[in-house]
Amino acid sequence: MKRRIATTCLLLLPYLALAAPADDYAVQWPLVLSDDDAGAYAVALSAPVYRAARSTTLRDVDVVNAAGATVPAQLSGPDVEPAEARRVPVRWFVLPRQASLSRGDLAMAVERSTDGRVLRVEARSAGTDEAAGPDAWLLDTSAIDTTIQALHLDWIGGGDVDRAYRIEASDDLRSWRTVQPVAQLVDLAREGERLVQRRVPVDAQARYLRLMPTHGQGEIRLRSVQAELASMAERPTLQWQSLSGTPLGGQGERAYLFTLDGRYPVESADIGYPGNDTGQWTLYSREDPDAPWTARAGPWVAFAIGDGDGANRSPPQPLARPTRDREWKLVGATPTTQAPVLRLGWRPETLVFVAQGTPPYRLVAGSTRAGRADAPVERSLGAIRRARGAGWRPGVATPGQMQPLAGERALGPAPPDWRTWLLWALLAGGALLVAAFAASLLRKPRT
Repeated sequence: MKRRIATTCLLLLPYLALAAPADDYAVQWPLVLSDDDAGAYAVALSAPVYRAARSTTLRDVDVVNAAGATVPAQLSGPDVEPAEARRVPVRWFVLPRQASLSRGDLAMAVERSTDGRVLRVEARSAGTDEAAGPDAWLLDTSAIDTTIQALHLDWIGGGDVDRAYRIEASDDLRSWRTVQPVAQLVDLAREGERLVQRRVPVDAQARYLRLMPTHGQGEIRLRSVQAELASMAERPTLQWQSLSGTPLGGQGERAYLFTLDGRYPVESADIGYPGNDTGQWTLYSREDPDAPWTARAGPWVAFAIGDGDGANRSPPQPLARPTRDREWKLVGATPTTQAPVLRLGWRPETLVFVAQGTPPYRLVAGSTRAGRADAPVERSLGAIRRARGAGWRPGVATPGQMQPLAGERALGPAPPDWRTWLLWALLAGGALLVAAFAASLLRKPRT
């Protein structure tokens, strides 16, 4: 009998040790996966998720599997959509084949348009003797106001080419700096096969570039040049929460209090008026009524003048860093007759998780007793991205309709942890049973 009791206690231990994390959250959203075999997914957090969250660091937002167990997850910033690199044509000019050119002893007469574009280049060397050799080129990149990742050169075929160039950059056509010491151009053919390299890296921003031949063989008769520009990643558009305030007692109509309804990652602020108005404001925020106020933006002049399409409005003000504070305060330099409307801008963050365990998976939020422990998911995905290319992305998990889970119980004080007490009681009882069994064996006479 004692053996059966001890065995039963030991069998119950795993079940008592396993808590159900999903029971500690107020609400849930079933997740629909874009690809069942992706293995890792990113879910964009919507406004209802931020309203349900209580943690200042969003620790009470997590993902659980069908068994209610949490899976490896990590909060990430707004999902940045990678944009394809684009190419733009570049105007180019052939520089003379002069012996002194390789020494940089070159004077130029440049004709420009009113917008600074090069119309004509006349190059003169300190020497007068022409020397046979490959062409050098001057590129007018003055119309490009971003980093040039690379140049794509196209030339008229006429034999094998394997030639190196040095790429130099300048903003005034007088002072030059080397941005790429060796840029190889290749066009080789053998037994019906062909090897072509027309792209040369630059990774610089300048008004002018020049390609100077250094060594190699073959002649290049240039036909066109394109600049590959650094891709501009597309960030999600700002979403705005509009708040109506109440005048702060003791400061007349100069200060207003506002309460945000969720843990949004606020990064921008704007002020609206019921009609035409202008004023100078400073914005403050804090976590709760007992915390001190922290200045977030300003002072700046916010105005609204005119109606309809021709209305003039002051631009939004960026915050020094995002904050999830719930209480906000606007303080004006002078009293106002119109109560301002505070608009707080935020971008949806993503929760990236590994599909561990059995689906379906659920997004859960809202708890004062549970917290997500960030796993190194981003580093793992970064290694995959480096192996598969910059365009690789995890699958997409789309939340469905919000559903209740533990409700208000998850937001109140944590109940006594009866599982822990019962577990210790069973362990102690099991130990006593084992000790009693051993003692009974010792008391038996030897045969």
